[in-house]
Amino acid sequence: MKKIILTTLNSRYTHTSIGLRYLYANMKELQNATEILEFSINDALQTIAEKLLLHMPDVIGIGVYIWNASEVHELLHILKKIAPQVRIVLGGPEVSYEPFRVDFGEADFIIQGEGDTAFYELCKKLQEDKLPHARIIPMHTPELKNIELPYQFYTDDDIKNRYIYVEISRGCPFACEFCLSSMDERVRAFDLDKVLDAFEILWQRGARNFKFVDRTFNLNIKSANRILDFFLAKEPPYFAHFEVIPDHFPASLREKIARFPYGALQLEIGIQTLNTEVANTISRQLNLEKIRENIHFLENETTAHIHLDLIVGLPNETLESFGKNLDMLVNLSSCEIQIGILKKLSGTHIHRHDETYKMIYSDIPPYDILQNSQLSFNDIQIMKRFARFWDLTYNSGNFKRSVQLIWQNESVYENFYKFGMWIYEQTNSTWQISLERLGELLFLYLTESKKLPPAFVAKEMLEDMMKLKGRAIPSYLKPHAKGFIADLKEGTAGFNKRQI
Repeated sequence: MKKIILTTLNSRYTHTSIGLRYLYANMKELQNATEILEFSINDALQTIAEKLLLHMPDVIGIGVYIWNASEVHELLHILKKIAPQVRIVLGGPEVSYEPFRVDFGEADFIIQGEGDTAFYELCKKLQEDKLPHARIIPMHTPELKNIELPYQFYTDDDIKNRYIYVEISRGCPFACEFCLSSMDERVRAFDLDKVLDAFEILWQRGARNFKFVDRTFNLNIKSANRILDFFLAKEPPYFAHFEVIPDHFPASLREKIARFPYGALQLEIGIQTLNTEVANTISRQLNLEKIRENIHFLENETTAHIHLDLIVGLPNETLESFGKNLDMLVNLSSCEIQIGILKKLSGTHIHRHDETYKMIYSDIPPYDILQNSQLSFNDIQIMKRFARFWDLTYNSGNFKRSVQLIWQNESVYENFYKFGMWIYEQTNSTWQISLERLGELLFLYLTESKKLPPAFVAKEMLEDMMKLKGRAIPSYLKPHAKGFIADLKEGTAGFNKRQI
């Protein structure tokens, strides 16, 4: 029997591939000849090739995603140079729609769409030396009731050290033009009883980190409630991550979300834009009243960690419009706000705006926008730096109170834009800026550019930075820290001697 290896390059070690495990679970009589080997994009590609070929495989299946497409291209080249007889099969989102903007020409076969059963069918033919007529195998949508679940194939090491990816459905009912999920014709659900049984086995094995990959977890409220009940019946600590739509939180869902303990629940909410004209341009539903109401509820009546998403570069959206979006979200919530740059994924309908808005994208992953009729290349570059500095200061939580001094009661966007321009002038970089250096720059900006009293700024920054045990007072704050230290000595337990 021919040896089959399933592999991919995850974006980091703590991630696991649910896709490989689905393929493995559905290999039927070929399962004994199949093995999963996972790597990360930080691993040396020649070392990956070496480890794959040490198993003397006849077939290698590789999962291709936007984060590993370039690396897979190079790995494919190495494998074909060293072992041209090995059949290489590619699958995954990055090869499911054409045009391919990364050259995968050296692959023997490409499976488009959901490959749960298609990969098995191909390998069965290869076992019999019956080569398919077509190199590219077109997508088909398998019935979920006929697919074996993958969860038993997470190893004990996965459960102990990595996130466990799970799902209760596939597809998305919405038509947002920048998203590959909009290509799905309908939402399909797995048998929830079987899924919950599998989750219980994972739990008994020690799994505590569950990341749901469903695009719209709170679409089916009955199913969502059953999943939440599963976790609420368990003893903390545990962590469950869901991607939710912002305008669908009925009373039953609210009641359960409010019961989760601190640190147990994370909700990712794709806002993307709050401009109704822009939303209409990209076929995105937008109910502003419900969004405000639900974010207010999550912010004030739950301990869930909220992660909101905004996109820079959408067709018909100016920087002024984006700025209003950011101002509104910061005023609604103190949660993490992830600022992303628009990407043009093959297969999506965002391309229909290319001529009208003169959309120009990079053809190199991640295919981000370079400019359009409303944002110049320089604007996009500035906003990439804006997003990076926003992550380092606001989203990191290291400066949760003090970063707000940048804008106080004025426009968040306009004031942070100025800060981003200033800090880039000082560093000429957005990377390899130490926490102490970043804090010192923030202190200088607030005291010199914003003209705030140094003692006041130092107090706010110390309140932020000394929340974690083990931190020492940074040198630039020591001249202003006497009063803060006195307060610690008088009544604050829990700070260690080194901090004081």
